[in-house]
Amino acid sequence: MNNESKLDTVKGAALTNQKSTKVSHSVSFLNKKKWKEAGLFTLFVGPVLLAFILIVLIPFFTGIYYAFTDWNGVTGSVKWVGLDNFKYLFTEDKQFQTSFILTTKYTVVAIILTNLIGFGLALLVAQKLKTKNVLRTVFFMPNLIGGLILGFIWQFIFVKGFASIGQLTGISVFELAWLGDSKTAFWGIVIVSVWQGAGYIMIIYIAALQNVPQELIEAARIDGANRFQVLRHITMPLVAPAVTICLFLTTASSFKVFDANLSLTNGGPFKSTEMLALNIYTEAFVNNRYGIGEAKALIFFIVVAAITVLQVTISKKKEVES
Repeated sequence: MNNESKLDTVKGAALTNQKSTKVSHSVSFLNKKKWKEAGLFTLFVGPVLLAFILIVLIPFFTGIYYAFTDWNGVTGSVKWVGLDNFKYLFTEDKQFQTSFILTTKYTVVAIILTNLIGFGLALLVAQKLKTKNVLRTVFFMPNLIGGLILGFIWQFIFVKGFASIGQLTGISVFELAWLGDSKTAFWGIVIVSVWQGAGYIMIIYIAALQNVPQELIEAARIDGANRFQVLRHITMPLVAPAVTICLFLTTASSFKVFDANLSLTNGGPFKSTEMLALNIYTEAFVNNRYGIGEAKALIFFIVVAAITVLQVTISKKKEVES
């Protein structure tokens, strides 16, 4: 009996050692797998994260620091002035306030027109037309041209092209000083920006329209619904997520308009069309008041972020309700 019990004890110890060895091997394998996954994750994400930190985060937080200084952007001397820059903006800098109001007005107009025209173009090219692919290319093409180049092209059209058409036809619209008057210059910037952005918004709406079930539309038409009723009660609720995206994109891009403003009017005449982004650029790099320019940019960032978050929140709620 003693020999048998000893033998059982030895066998049990051997089995225990085998189990512990297997467990240790499995743990080691899992650790190696985790380290391998972590290494691959670092390999793919690391360079992008490093670039994001160097290009976005560090300049962002550095800009916040300079917003509270009087740095001119050139010399090495930086003096902390606290909230003096912000007090100056809200009490003395009338041009900043004017540019802010003008940018808000421009943003509202550009958002409405860009989305309406983009959605209208999407409805057009979503039809069974032989030339729909050609039309998509033509409508999207302005978005491929750089903003500055596009602005200079339209500057030539407004100044030379419209004047020639006005002389030949006598139509008063073409005889206006489009970039020489504050009212028409504002609408000139709107025309160029909407013409450029509507094609991109059109692509998003096309993708949404293609996901609308045709069975629902056919059933509604059989029940006697006209095109407007189908559009209002079926198509619009189903493309609501695309509307949210397009409103977000157009809000952000409209508030940050710079290239069209610079190339078309450069803020003229007499700074009457100077949008906020151009005002910030002029303050920081032309007037060499980098601290005040960063203070304007910080206020600009907070306002745009708050408006976009509010817009996305409201749009998402409406998606759920519909």
